Amino acid sequence: MTTRTGQPIRLGYIDLSFHLASAGVVQEILERHGHQVELRAAPHEAMFELLHAKEVDIVSSAWLPASHGGYLAPSLDAVEKLTVLYEPYCLWGVPDYVPADVLASVEDLKKPEVLDKMDRVIDGINPGAGISRFSAAMIDAYGLRDVGYRFEPGSEATAFAKFERAVADRRWLVLPLWSPQYLHHDYRIRSLVEPKGMLGGQDEATLVARKEVLPGIAPAALEELRGLYLGNDVVTDLEHAIRVEGLSAQEAARRWLDTQRMAA
Repeated sequence: MTTRTGQPIRLGYIDLSFHLASAGVVQEILERHGHQVELRAAPHEAMFELLHAKEVDIVSSAWLPASHGGYLAPSLDAVEKLTVLYEPYCLWGVPDYVPADVLASVEDLKKPEVLDKMDRVIDGINPGAGISRFSAAMIDAYGLRDVGYRFEPGSEATAFAKFERAVADRRWLVLPLWSPQYLHHDYRIRSLVEPKGMLGGQDEATLVARKEVLPGIAPAALEELRGLYLGNDVVTDLEHAIRVEGLSAQEAARRWLDTQRMAA
């Protein structure tokens, strides 16, 4: 089934694997109701530009209000917020073997005993991500540049591989991260206290759709999407299934949905 316009539903997601994880569930639900779905990925700001240009119909998901609120603003009147899928938040994390009595807060990164051991290059993901914008600002706000720290935006692959190598060697590093995220499945990552409140607090990961496409979606599909809730732990597990177990996003989604229905 296509929409009433005869076109597949164009489902957009920010080009990171945890966004793909939630998009996989949305895709599976739509296809179970007979719709054809075309997936489209793009970086953070670019995805919302596609939404505004009517080049995607649904986005899974917009982190509101802090991380993506500014990106969604030009399209706000043209979209419906269908549901909140989970409640993400950003963090600066360290491996749990870094002692909390020495390093508990972002402010503690300037302590001499921390500087002796800490990697002062803080690697992040792409610069349009909320966590990257927040992290770049924190370097100066906390005076970290003055003691040799710098934030380097890059890619998931680079940042996460560096983290896993550091843990294997029990080295100290800071990882700008968020929850849900698949590394939490296998590693104990301790959040640093961030007293200036620059990490945006807790957002709502919101499934948004252009209002003009909603009449073309099967009512039962819309009802299921409006009632969909995943939660941070489920998204972490779905992303882990994709990144570590090697499942496709739809395979991971299908397994979770089938489990939910068997439990109902």
